[in-house]
Amino acid sequence: HIKVLISVLNASWFDILLSTLDSVNLKGHSFLTLKDFNAEEIKHILWVSADLKHRIKHRGEYVPLLQGKSIAMIFEKRSTRTRMSTETGFSLLGGHPCFLTPQDIHLGVNESTTDTARVLSGLADVVLARVYSHSSLEHLDIDASIPIINGLSDLYHPIQVLADLLTLQEHYGSLKGLTLAWIGDGNNVLHSFMMSLAKLGVNLKVATPKGYEPDANVTQEAQLLSKQFGTKLQFLMDPMETARDSSVLVTDTWVSMGQEEEKKKRLKDFLGYQITMQTGSVAAPDWTFLHCLPRKAEEVDDEVFYSPRSLVFTEAENRKWTIMGLMVCILTDYTPQIPKLKF
Repeated sequence: HIKVLISVLNASWFDILLSTLDSVNLKGHSFLTLKDFNAEEIKHILWVSADLKHRIKHRGEYVPLLQGKSIAMIFEKRSTRTRMSTETGFSLLGGHPCFLTPQDIHLGVNESTTDTARVLSGLADVVLARVYSHSSLEHLDIDASIPIINGLSDLYHPIQVLADLLTLQEHYGSLKGLTLAWIGDGNNVLHSFMMSLAKLGVNLKVATPKGYEPDANVTQEAQLLSKQFGTKLQFLMDPMETARDSSVLVTDTWVSMGQEEEKKKRLKDFLGYQITMQTGSVAAPDWTFLHCLPRKAEEVDDEVFYSPRSLVFTEAENRKWTIMGLMVCILTDYTPQIPKLKF
């Protein structure tokens, strides 16, 4: 019966049928952590993101894929990149963003999180929430009937890592076989790398001061992923050894919002972890640098930060294209027009 069907169908139609059967469909999915997404799904989000960047930025097209849709943006923590990328991105796609500060909405304070989730489900098409506690996102997701996007939590920052992955794919042409060296705090951005890199064939080396290691449960899960996908995962304390032969050097703030009282102790504990050209001298010849911003000079010196090896401003711009790609994936059935990316 299959042979008869193939003979009847035009070859091009058969190709379309196959691509439809093999396609990734994320419509209606929440995006709380990259742990929940497989390699093909992550690649698909990045493909859609690259496609939108090509069509809108390079070809000057108007692509109103989200016309008539709205996003509720809950921000318990302030942000330049997350707010600007989401508001401008959603608007570029024809949608309406609505920004909610702690003065507008207090999750679980003046209204239960359950009630807020149900109210917003009737007023918006998607929620992006930037919160202190990851459990707030989980509670929203349980009670909402619309997708919830993690704009940052204490445990994960997956939309940042989408931008980082697109930036590296653009720069290197593919991701498989790269080695990323994380030098700094074992925080939410690192956790999101740990939940995604192995799936894409990227090795990970981590250097954190004692007492600043990544979450134990995340580490256990990352070790299983590394074993499953055949990548290397190393935890070290020496920044130079971590940087050795690495393709990408990455750090982040040493003092996150809410940790200001710990600043003096943290700066002392992180002595020796600043990324400099000396750090880069033992890295791979084509090494690059990433930082999700905002950056402080003690984390990386000006020579590296403003050098041609630094991809930080492309990385920041790609926050917009990747949040756009993600929103299109979970709200529409859009198929990219550009060829699939090489990974």
